[in-house]
Amino acid sequence: MQRLVPIRQTFPDRRLPNVADAVQRELESAEWTAAVRPGARVAIGVGSRGIANIAEITRATVNFWQSHGAEPFLIPVMGSHGGGTAEGQADVLAHYGITEATMGAPVVSSLDVVPIGTTPEGIAVSMDKQAFESDGVMLLSRVKWHTGFIGKLESGVHKMMAIGLGKWEGARRYHVFAKRIGMEQVIRSVGQVMLDTGKMLGGLAILEDAHHNTAEVRALGARGMASEEEKLLARVLEWKPGIPLAEVDLLIVDRIGKNISGSGMDTKIINRGILGLNALDDVIKIGRVFARSLTPESGGNSVGIGLCDIISDRFYEQIDFEKTWINAFTASNPQGGVCPPHFPGDREPIERILPTCGRLNVDECSIAWIRDTQQLSELAVSENALAEALSHEGVEQMGDPFELTFDAEGNLEPSLVGKPVSG
Repeated sequence: MQRLVPIRQTFPDRRLPNVADAVQRELESAEWTAAVRPGARVAIGVGSRGIANIAEITRATVNFWQSHGAEPFLIPVMGSHGGGTAEGQADVLAHYGITEATMGAPVVSSLDVVPIGTTPEGIAVSMDKQAFESDGVMLLSRVKWHTGFIGKLESGVHKMMAIGLGKWEGARRYHVFAKRIGMEQVIRSVGQVMLDTGKMLGGLAILEDAHHNTAEVRALGARGMASEEEKLLARVLEWKPGIPLAEVDLLIVDRIGKNISGSGMDTKIINRGILGLNALDDVIKIGRVFARSLTPESGGNSVGIGLCDIISDRFYEQIDFEKTWINAFTASNPQGGVCPPHFPGDREPIERILPTCGRLNVDECSIAWIRDTQQLSELAVSENALAEALSHEGVEQMGDPFELTFDAEGNLEPSLVGKPVSG
């Protein structure tokens, strides 16, 4: 087996010096926030993604509305996540430090929806009842590339408004139509029906840099939301990180999870799941994926496990299959919940999968090892891939080559990348 070499990628650091202040300034300068009268009940939607500083951003948003005499409350906006239950979705927010006690505003979690209209394509649109009965709704959402489709409008405020506000019932319906007309068209059409209710105030678009730092916040009003968000997506795509190789035989991933990506792993980083395996140009081609664990923040939801070729027993024991299948079937993607073979420790999965990588001599297989698809500053690559990695701008070697070593249970011992994993 090839030795690995620790490397570091240097990406521009775009982090905001003070996130709460930036949120306050942005909301203060927006015309749509000034139009909200004192005493108005404002529903603030928060999703299930692992957005950096989300608790700080949410608290700053609550503080803004309270300082202007409004009465904000928080609602989970996350389709079928959290096991598709009101309690589970409140628990997801609590994992991120978002509770009534920490935010100073009620968290109102419910799956109840009300019908609000129909799109030109015949899609019946529903809206979270608590949001509909409020005086106005705003959403906190990260704008980034989506892991399930390609378009000018992908993940962001518009998608959260269209899919998340429909709760489980709406999300399931919209994903069915997405199989026929495409997710971007569903987002645009359903989103327009949401906007036509007059209930949508706008949203706070959150942009993150390649280090997963909060780089920018933008207050988007309901008018012109889609076109403004398209510009933000184009900008953040320029910041997208990647694994600095054209091909690798085996990718070792320490953890996957819903807080990392809606698909557990960012499919546009590992080049799986968009149009098939390795269908994207200018993105690494990966032969096999071994995932070691599931993040605690996922609450057992292992959607994305179907992108893996092999996992550890540690990972398997962390899975709540009911939650996983609820999410997978709601998204009309049963493949996302299919469990690959699993074996004890880390040594056995690696030794079993390497012979399937297409090389007669497994010692020639190239390997890359990452923490997860959000954290790509520090990683390790095998010696036979080192020269290629170092040919990329901003990549440097950070230590001597090392053998993959295992403890008595066959688990990878900690190294630069292999920090202890949960479970």
